[in-house]
Amino acid sequence: MRYCESPFFYHRRTTREVVIGDPARGGVIIGGDHPVVKQSMLTCDTMDTAESVRQTLDLVAVGCQLVRITAPTVKDAANLQNIVAELHKRGCFVPIVADIHFKPEAAMEAVKWVEVVRVNPGNYADSKKFATKEYTDEQYTAELKRIEEKFTPLVLECIRLKRCLRIGTNHGSLSDRIMNRYGDTPLGMVESALEFARICRQHNFHNFKFSMKSSNPKVMIECYRLLVARLEQEGPDWNYPIHLGVTEAGEGEDGRIKSAIGIGSLLCDGLGDTIRVSLTEDSPREIEVCTDLLAQVASLTVKRLNGDLVKSGNSFNDLTRYSFNSSTFPFDPFHFERRKTPEIELAGGVKCGGEQLIRVVVPRATWDKVAPKIRSKDDVKPEAVYEDLNVAEIDPTKDFDINCETQLVTVKDGVELPAISVFRLLAARLKCLGRNNPILLKDWLVGVQPSGCPDRLKPELQLEPKIALLRASVVIGSLLADGIGDAILIRGEAGGGQSLRLAYNILQAAGCRSFKTDYVACPSCGRTLFNLQTVTARIKARTEHLKGVKIAIMGCIVNGPGEMADADFGYVGGAPGKINLYVGKQAIKFNIPEAEAVERLVDLIKEHNKWVEPELVTVGESH
Repeated sequence: MRYCESPFFYHRRTTREVVIGDPARGGVIIGGDHPVVKQSMLTCDTMDTAESVRQTLDLVAVGCQLVRITAPTVKDAANLQNIVAELHKRGCFVPIVADIHFKPEAAMEAVKWVEVVRVNPGNYADSKKFATKEYTDEQYTAELKRIEEKFTPLVLECIRLKRCLRIGTNHGSLSDRIMNRYGDTPLGMVESALEFARICRQHNFHNFKFSMKSSNPKVMIECYRLLVARLEQEGPDWNYPIHLGVTEAGEGEDGRIKSAIGIGSLLCDGLGDTIRVSLTEDSPREIEVCTDLLAQVASLTVKRLNGDLVKSGNSFNDLTRYSFNSSTFPFDPFHFERRKTPEIELAGGVKCGGEQLIRVVVPRATWDKVAPKIRSKDDVKPEAVYEDLNVAEIDPTKDFDINCETQLVTVKDGVELPAISVFRLLAARLKCLGRNNPILLKDWLVGVQPSGCPDRLKPELQLEPKIALLRASVVIGSLLADGIGDAILIRGEAGGGQSLRLAYNILQAAGCRSFKTDYVACPSCGRTLFNLQTVTARIKARTEHLKGVKIAIMGCIVNGPGEMADADFGYVGGAPGKINLYVGKQAIKFNIPEAEAVERLVDLIKEHNKWVEPELVTVGESH
């Protein structure tokens, strides 16, 4: 199976075109050769027509091309008529996506008024009660028949009204039926979506796209790769567009890093026709990140194999020979496994490779800035200085030889290939040589100028911080998600402290290290039962010192228990003003008044021996 044309050069996946709304009046065409479309979602109550219109206009003003609105009930779905009518009065014809969970009848109402209906196969006609049941083939077939009966009326209405569908599975809301047959796996997500697609195709309906969302970037990447590979196996006319997103990514740097890893990696491989960066922030800020991310991906990909980028005179000039050949392919695209390497010492007793943590290396200039401020007990600290390392700098586009597997290797600056491509190539060529040398990753290569940077960029003349963050996250995060890399070096961020923190944040977002509390936080929507931004800030203020603890903050139950299944604790809206607290995916405390809920969460953490008192920082002491 293959999921893209090549892991070394960019070739956008060929998909059928799907027309959403009237392109002459604000509608969009997705797929084909059309640019990737930016999407976001309203955070207000769908019954508040005026606020829904205001938020939609604010999103359109900053470049949003698809606006999603939740419709949890038939009443909410019916009010979409008023929202759309008011938008049209104001000359706004942006396509609206109705977000449906649990209630097919709400979908049947929403399809009357909006251009797209999003359904989640995990809860549209199936259920999730974390029940264990073995299905015979006959029982499984009977359940599929029941789902077809529930879903077909919506498909027929989409055909009649010329609407679109998004078949969107979520890692956190796979049905019990799918879980019991496939487990909590990417395969389960893909098969769940394909069941609904087959029903669409039975009625010759093809106006739909897929999504495979998870709060874990590595899981999300695996799911989309597997989906595309399975679609290719099904046949050339299964070339449906794809929507990309990391769900419950959170806020601030963490949310941007997780999204850049998941979305950016797939975009660089040519996958994705619409995107959403889900942040626990005001929705217009998501569009800014989408725009910046798309710009970075454009500068991180190579679109040809020869010519100026790979000189014909080189002994290595055909990347295709390393594409999807099991003996030479640099990683398993469908199952994460860290590349096996020997353990070596970097410096001062710090080891990398083997089962060691992925290490953080800094340039000498950064070391000089941050070293005087580092305390021995600090978790965020440089572990080696690049200039002091015994590292072999290799140009993998040319023949090379490594005589010793305990030699740390990296890509030589100035190699005229994008960083993701060339590090994958390094891993592939080492594999062909039978070598497993540990690899030091760089976020970009000096001498290969990032888009928009002055010629011959010097290390001290770095990128704008928000761009440096996205670039490093896409490059380093993508490679870590491939299982490649034993140490990392960030050079695109000018500030010494900021670059060091960014390196650790990328490692945590990629699931490689844990140096602080990890949060899974959904963006707000009309289903949310409390103010997510305010509550998230309160929870962080009380718990951000709990290294290694993972806390999920969910506005409602839609993706709650499932999406936070690997979290230690969960804070979930259960009813207006009422919070349910979870340990893992098990609800422990119910209907706690919101005013008490944060402290009750702290009590729950203490009960499970995960609490430590925050360290008091002495006046004048710095990190």
